[in-house]
Amino acid sequence: MAYNHGREERKWRIWKEAEERILRRCGVDEDTIEKIRIYDRADFNAARRFYRYLNDVGEYLEGMADMEKHTEVRTVADLLDEIENENLYLALVTVDRRTLKIVLLKMQGYSIKEIAPIVGLTTGAVYARMGHLRKKLKAFKR
Repeated sequence: MAYNHGREERKWRIWKEAEERILRRCGVDEDTIEKIRIYDRADFNAARRFYRYLNDVGEYLEGMADMEKHTEVRTVADLLDEIENENLYLALVTVDRRTLKIVLLKMQGYSIKEIAPIVGLTTGAVYARMGHLRKKLKAFKR
């Protein structure tokens, strides 16, 4: 939803008038009330500038997200199809299916403790496979 300056200004004015009535009832002098009003107005203006900019950036990001194709990697084959880096592809093609399944599950947000029973390994074995894969990736980078 776009930032509506008029609506926000109206809400601020209603809030400020109510606050000033309370301050006058409590016996606060007019100079102090005016200083508070100036400070609050500066704060309102800063927030206005922020939300206007934020709205523009948000709309830009939404537009960019709509332009990109959204492909969800669900299988090991999808994972290999989406890789554009040749060295990474060569490194992943040389490992077994179980390690690829671990990588896929890790990309999907699973923790190592959750992955271990799914692939039928202990957590230590999963960590070891990830470590071996890291070493292999470093070797392919050279």
